[in-house]
Amino acid sequence: MAKNRRNFRNKVRHLLYRIQGKRVLHFLHLGKTGGTAVKHALIQAPLGKKYVLHLHSHSVKLQDIAKGEGVFFCVRDPLSRFISGFYSRQRQGQPRHFTPWSQEEKIAFEYFSTPNQLGKALSSKDPELKQRAQNAMNNIQHVNNSYWDWFTDEDYLRLRQSDIFFIGFQEQLTEDFELLKKHLQVPATVELPQDDINAHRNPKRLDKSLETQAIANLKAWYRDDYRFIDLCRKIIDQKKMYDKRIQ
Repeated sequence: MAKNRRNFRNKVRHLLYRIQGKRVLHFLHLGKTGGTAVKHALIQAPLGKKYVLHLHSHSVKLQDIAKGEGVFFCVRDPLSRFISGFYSRQRQGQPRHFTPWSQEEKIAFEYFSTPNQLGKALSSKDPELKQRAQNAMNNIQHVNNSYWDWFTDEDYLRLRQSDIFFIGFQEQLTEDFELLKKHLQVPATVELPQDDINAHRNPKRLDKSLETQAIANLKAWYRDDYRFIDLCRKIIDQKKMYDKRIQ
């Protein structure tokens, strides 16, 4: 009953927005892609008259958003995202957050102290070590989720393609955020946070190197996420997000 009332209120509110000539946009926060920095910058940013923003947590997925409303999000190379997620959970989300390890995470970090160790162990000839690596991949938060967790599958993403407003890339987040600001009519003075805490970045001193075997293992493990990235690039090309600056 409460959910029905909430859905009704949302429909009424969004109808009013449409009457006012505004489009509702939702930011989907895919873990470890720069979303914390984007939300920090936009949460109190003054907008132009065209849009209404909803900045969501990790739990909100594309299928939670009403058809016809816009979504935008950031993505990241799966290997870089894996490294970021590994170290974020190794320190239990600190200093910005504190989310204690699950029992499975505690076991994983007792055996693997770097992303490279975990990545290499996925092809270990030692059956026990290989199984521990697979368990770690399946149980460490951020490491164990896929982009498709937010988008269901390729058919559903293509079905909702017209609702995709913008896709940014963490590797070029500063440049893409400048472009996003123009789309949203956000003042030029709005900037991404530069400190590691508000940006929720890993310290620079960490060992982020991956050996050849670890890279091969992890690319195989995240092959579906690479397929997702390829599809995102195709959507960008088809919608000409960058060339035409989104209508």
